[in-house]
Amino acid sequence: MTMEQAAEGPVDAVVEYAGRVLLVKAEGGWRLPSGDPELAESAPATAARVVYELTGYLVDGTTLLPADARAAADARLAVVCQLLSETPSDDAQLSPDELRWAPLAEAVGAGVPEAVRVYLEGHTPV
Repeated sequence: MTMEQAAEGPVDAVVEYAGRVLLVKAEGGWRLPSGDPELAESAPATAARVVYELTGYLVDGTTLLPADARAAADARLAVVCQLLSETPSDDAQLSPDELRWAPLAEAVGAGVPEAVRVYLEGHTPV
């Protein structure tokens, strides 16, 4: 068993399911669910917690996108999450109209961080 290092800045959650990516409404458009880690919280744990708190979907933060895909020094951490529940709980901070499952190709063009763009382009059907 390995100890995961605590995240030190904002974490973006990439929740992909059936060829779509979960986005949340934000000023100026749509973005990935994201948030700051709690004390000593790893990036995968932060991603899972933030997705649940914002959307009500239960996910498992499974894969931290590789550092070499994050070109900029100020890049945010991004974690690929596996969807564990098909319907959100009623405890979500956001309402259903503030959530959106966008096609992968659309999410790539929506200004996602570089690491996420590289990941999604590798999963976008041709």
